[in-house]
Amino acid sequence: MAAASWGVAYAAVEVTWALTGTTVPWKAHSAYPQGVQLFLAALALLAGAACLASTRSLSRPGRAGVATVLGVALPVLVVGTVGLPVHFVTLATLSGVESATGLAQVLLNTAGAALLFLVGLSCHRRLRGDCPRCGRPHDGPADGPLAHPAVSRASARTRVAVCVLVGGLAPWAGVKTVWTLGGNALGVAGEDWQRITDAAASGPAKATASVGVDVTVLAAMAGLFLLLALLCTWGQVFPRWTVVLAGRRVPRLLPLIPAWLTGVPLALYGAVLVVMAPLTAVGVLPQIPPSPPFTTGSGITWMAEFGGLAFAGLGTGLVVAARSYAARTRPVCAGALPRVPR
Repeated sequence: MAAASWGVAYAAVEVTWALTGTTVPWKAHSAYPQGVQLFLAALALLAGAACLASTRSLSRPGRAGVATVLGVALPVLVVGTVGLPVHFVTLATLSGVESATGLAQVLLNTAGAALLFLVGLSCHRRLRGDCPRCGRPHDGPADGPLAHPAVSRASARTRVAVCVLVGGLAPWAGVKTVWTLGGNALGVAGEDWQRITDAAASGPAKATASVGVDVTVLAAMAGLFLLLALLCTWGQVFPRWTVVLAGRRVPRLLPLIPAWLTGVPLALYGAVLVVMAPLTAVGVLPQIPPSPPFTTGSGITWMAEFGGLAFAGLGTGLVVAARSYAARTRPVCAGALPRVPR
């Protein structure tokens, strides 16, 4: 029902924006065309109807239809969440909202992607004969008490993989730190960088820069903190330094929701930059014209590559860590039977 309600609300918003000619940016200096907005509205209505149909007993063609609609709508909505981390950083640094409609579009896409994913997961479990709630095969209703697994940390393989991925932050964070401290890198003088960023920075951003920490690097550090929570045991039971909450179980969705919502868009955005920068360097794509404080095209191309490695590494690391956390913390219905080989 929640997914169906989202579909109606999403379609109503998109149609209203299309008919009134409201500008809804999807990237810098580009807006959603009216035709795309109407297509998204129709897709949202179809997805909502498919979610309602998924709760009923369907024939094979009916199940195939639901799977097709969800399989088309989910990737479209996921791509539409790419701007979420950028909006998060601007809000967290009190830099203001660049576009209210752009932020609303990203939030609507994010909510839809989350709901459709949950519906698709429930359908997949039901088709396998498993409980749509806990994913395990068992008799009885799916609304009984839940049994939580013992506290555990991520496997060594997962920890190593995440460490390798977040290593992509090093070049980007290093260059930003050099600039913030007044040094020169990639043909950009630290003084020029500070002058331009100070002109557009908010109070918190200026405060962090005064001690040599770029605000975006600070945001990346918050992402690393979330990664540690997903990998370590204190992400499942509140540690002693939380005082009042110490010893209590951490709500499972508390770290998972921000991890998924930031990890997937960051990974997609970073992957685009990682591919785009080398193609630009060899001339396959048009050269990126340098804009202040950059003085050369090569400098801004390198910075795009460093940013891609950082965003893709951190985003993919969050996704990998969240997948491990979700598997290790997934509760099961108290009456669930051990899974039998298939």
